[in-house]
Amino acid sequence: MRVLTPTTLDEARRAYAESPDAVPMGGGTDLLVHWPSHVERHAGTYLDLSGVAELRAMRWTDDALELGAMTTYWDVQRDDRVWDELPLLTHAARQVGAVQIQTRGTWAGNIANGSPAADGVPVLMVYDATVTLGSASGTRDVKLDSFYTGYKQTVMKAGELIERISVPRRHDPAAERPTTFERFEKVGTRAAQSIAKVGVAVVRQDSGWRVVASSVAPFVMRCPTVEALLDSGSPLGSPDDLLTAIRGDVKPIDDLRSTAAYRERVLARVLFSLVKEERAQR
Repeated sequence: MRVLTPTTLDEARRAYAESPDAVPMGGGTDLLVHWPSHVERHAGTYLDLSGVAELRAMRWTDDALELGAMTTYWDVQRDDRVWDELPLLTHAARQVGAVQIQTRGTWAGNIANGSPAADGVPVLMVYDATVTLGSASGTRDVKLDSFYTGYKQTVMKAGELIERISVPRRHDPAAERPTTFERFEKVGTRAAQSIAKVGVAVVRQDSGWRVVASSVAPFVMRCPTVEALLDSGSPLGSPDDLLTAIRGDVKPIDDLRSTAAYRERVLARVLFSLVKEERAQR
């Protein structure tokens, strides 16, 4: 095994440009799950980003919460301001595996791994997060809801690394919090340390609904047709009233954890329950 150990962001960019076949590694939690069964990878090249101080930074600006690529779920849980302003991030961070995973696993790694059942991606996406990609030739910003193109396929180009994730702040901290409804729900085989069979993150503010489905399609995705239906205020008598809109956005998958039919039905029922709850609170 060959391990590259840059200590600055510039070094990391150059190292990746010079070794494009290297596998970027942050917390290593996704990588090591498959380590015993992928013996051929043991002789590969890895780009260890843990020594790059610039990627460890988590900071608040006037406009956003910026999560460096090495920011862990535990880092987010420890910051009370996240719970105050962006509570779904804290909620999701508490559901990612056990504490050992939460203290090593990174938000950027969750994005880069591209699992349809990721817990961190739907809440970042529902909060309209932007991913900053960097390489030896420069940086560019990509909206997270435009990041995936297929199962474990992304818009990242050769030599690009995720450098940070920016989550917009939705209000002036000194001002009164706007009317909002937000939930992250996942359906699994058990309450703790489970991989979701169906997941959904929703936010409703004065500007309208944002709905993100996970563990349903080949990748985590936003649901604009469902959002438009909910924004219209149309009455919903049962979960079936959501099915046409869901089918306009999502093509459910069959896999070893669940069937497409189950996922579609459960997604409709979870969404219906959340919309009913939100409307009852108005």
